[in-house]
Amino acid sequence: MGAGAWGTALAKVLADAGNSVTLWTRRPELADEINRTHRNAGYLDAELPASIRATGDYAEALHGACTVLLAVPSQTLRTNLELWKGHLGADASLVSLAKGIELDTLLRMSQVIAQVTGADPGRIAVVTGPNLAREIGEEQPAATVVACTDSGRAVTLQRALATGYFRPYTNSDVTGAEVGGACKNVIALATGMAAGVGLGENTAAAIITRGLAEIMRLGIALGAKPATLAGLAGIGDLVATCTSPQSRNRSFGERLGRGGTMQAALDATGGHVAEGVTSCRSVLALASSYDVEMPLTEAVHRVCHRGLSVDDAVALLLGRTTKPE
Repeated sequence: MGAGAWGTALAKVLADAGNSVTLWTRRPELADEINRTHRNAGYLDAELPASIRATGDYAEALHGACTVLLAVPSQTLRTNLELWKGHLGADASLVSLAKGIELDTLLRMSQVIAQVTGADPGRIAVVTGPNLAREIGEEQPAATVVACTDSGRAVTLQRALATGYFRPYTNSDVTGAEVGGACKNVIALATGMAAGVGLGENTAAAIITRGLAEIMRLGIALGAKPATLAGLAGIGDLVATCTSPQSRNRSFGERLGRGGTMQAALDATGGHVAEGVTSCRSVLALASSYDVEMPLTEAVHRVCHRGLSVDDAVALLLGRTTKPE
């Protein structure tokens, strides 16, 4: 459900693994384009299996579906689910592909799904990891995490996603998987900002490492397992998002670091806001509610929403009191 780059890439993976796949898109004309050309050039320039059937009708897409992958942005998930919930199968697996914390409620995506649909948490899974959509579309080797408290559903989804180029691992720690996915976009913004002002690899390594430290602090406070955040869903996703020029969050941060305004950075990305710009607000609020210190996240928030310059943010971070690692 959702034909952006990530939703389209996962539809390709599922079809390549031998599954029957319907891809819902908000715009019927895009569904027609996909069905006619077997490409979604505006989002993912890759040849799609002819077996993928696209539709602009959500009721048609959901009819009889045993597994529903939710690939809409995190802040629109609730609104979409309210429309879709009456068409979901009573025992369908509901899989979140979105990475974020809901702004008003500070809920993780699996919690939003449970609240809106009334589904038992065991029916809800998360797919997350170092998964840049373009590389997956090119069938470059990648690994991901399928997190679900129901081990049987996790294994079923793992088998449905396994291809020669895409390797899924199961994990029962849904909280850890979601915290890693939500927070890494914020740290990627910080890494991009540092690169934009001309700072080098030492700085990037420090931001990634200290970023992981604050992600782990929040995750542990929420009940996550440290091993999850030391794996693909945590540091794996963090490294890919912080270092790749394909990462919208890193690129957005880099434009801000070069002195661009928020509006200029938005214009350069075709009006698509980087997920971390929104996530830094909800992640910081969630951390505050658990009394967890997240200085990098706070610095990104002040740059994006309080008008602080990137140079001043760097100075503030370096001027913090020294302490043991």
